[in-house]
Amino acid sequence: MSYVVTARKWRPQKFSEVVGQEHITTTLKNAIKDGRIAHAYLFTGPRGVGKTTTARILAKTLNCLNPVNYEPCNECEMCKAIKAGQLFDIIEIDAASNRGIDEMRTLRESVKYPPIKGKYKVYIIDEVHMLTKESFNAFLKTLEEPPSQTIFIFATTDVHKVPLTIISRCQRFDFRRIEMDTIKSLLNKIADSEKIEIDDKTLTLIARKADGALRDAESYFDQVVSFCGNPPDGRAGKIDSTTVSKILNLIDDEVYFLISNAVLDKNFKSVFEATDVVYKNGWNFTDFMDGLIEHFRNIMTVIITESTKSIESAEVFKKKYLDYIGKFSEGDILRLLNHLNKTGQELRYSQNQKLKIEIALCHLVGLERTSTISELIENLNNGNIELPSSKEKAEKKNYQVNPENKFFDKNRTVSYKDPLREPEQTFLTAEPTGDLDSIIKKWKGFADLVSEEKKFTLGHFFAASQPIDFSGNKISLQFTNDEEIKSFNINLDYLTKKAHEYFGKKLQFKAVERNDIKHTKKEPSEIKIISDTNERVNTEDQYVDLIINELGGEELS
Repeated sequence: MSYVVTARKWRPQKFSEVVGQEHITTTLKNAIKDGRIAHAYLFTGPRGVGKTTTARILAKTLNCLNPVNYEPCNECEMCKAIKAGQLFDIIEIDAASNRGIDEMRTLRESVKYPPIKGKYKVYIIDEVHMLTKESFNAFLKTLEEPPSQTIFIFATTDVHKVPLTIISRCQRFDFRRIEMDTIKSLLNKIADSEKIEIDDKTLTLIARKADGALRDAESYFDQVVSFCGNPPDGRAGKIDSTTVSKILNLIDDEVYFLISNAVLDKNFKSVFEATDVVYKNGWNFTDFMDGLIEHFRNIMTVIITESTKSIESAEVFKKKYLDYIGKFSEGDILRLLNHLNKTGQELRYSQNQKLKIEIALCHLVGLERTSTISELIENLNNGNIELPSSKEKAEKKNYQVNPENKFFDKNRTVSYKDPLREPEQTFLTAEPTGDLDSIIKKWKGFADLVSEEKKFTLGHFFAASQPIDFSGNKISLQFTNDEEIKSFNINLDYLTKKAHEYFGKKLQFKAVERNDIKHTKKEPSEIKIISDTNERVNTEDQYVDLIINELGGEELS
């Protein structure tokens, strides 16, 4: 007997043998049991998940002479003829090669004839989305009202290409992607039957490569068996994971664990060891980055759930994932995943992907662990954080604030402040508020600066000005006559701004007339206030008040 590939040899012959699609097979069996058989079915889903196989089983069950528990017996004449493809009442059409309107017209004419031997005439149209628009239109009326003994079963991987007018006339069944554990279980059963020795790690590699398609997994299984050899003398052949990785060009998961351990140990050397392994084995760097992202996703799943139920991996690797519990925080994993996602997007535009990945992984290893504020507070309350000692705080260096800027006091310094201790400590050591002597010491430098910049408006009298009182942030200045006071008031905004730059604080000025030109401080009773920037004139005429207060005018006698 000639060789038959695994996908055909192990093709399910009953509903119960279809794996991963129980929601569909149960519905079809109950429909047959209750006699609720539709005239058209639409099977849609990924490749290799059992659409055509289920259609054949349905057609065989409907025409079986001796059904057992609403399953085909596979022993009667009809079942054998259907299995061999010799029953004319079961018509399989490939829509990819019979997509024209002429083929649909021929099909529409043949529908009128009753079945020859079976109970039903069943049309199985595979890849129905390949039909042309005209073909669909020509088929609409026949599909809506076919003869009572005619059933249509459509199968497609691209249901969005099928017109809604066709979908609305069918019962739609969506086939799922088959889970990795289900594929591994079936492959293990096939290996035992074929006397082939294969471990769980190898089965995981094959199932992951198939990406939910059982037919692909069985094809990879045949390829691996052909490479490793299956002795015909009854001895069991052996398949190891290293061989499978080479044949299918798969990246070994050990490389991913090397990277995650390097992040924990801050081992930059492991980064170059891992990329060197990927490069020498000829693995695709984009696939490597995708696998690394999935690896850290698995770590995050284990840390959050403290279990490996949500991980599709070999048992030996699931145990390694459990070891990461408590070593990564959720915030750290999210930062790592965000960094890897950005690198994966940038990788496609990189001319040197190996260098790009090495730099990205070095950044990954260099990231420090983070802690939330609640964790810091909890550790502080528990005494797990050691605060700086008094000696350490005394050794902190003080910094001068712009020591070369003449508008700042060189004696003003910034000192270290511990945010957790000594909250009363201040950053600046400034002069006491209201110290007239300190203002007088610096006044000459300030007056000379103003006189130099405003020589035509203030220079002739401001250099001779002298503060006579300093209370809070208000300075009283005495002048000789009214003309000097008027000039002073005109330039008041400039003087306020310049004093702020020079003294480092905002000051308010008050002009005072003096009867004696001597630079002596007079008692408050001897001083007559002429102009106070904070006082407003109130007269009986509101317009006069407005001119004096807002426009700086004065009343003439």
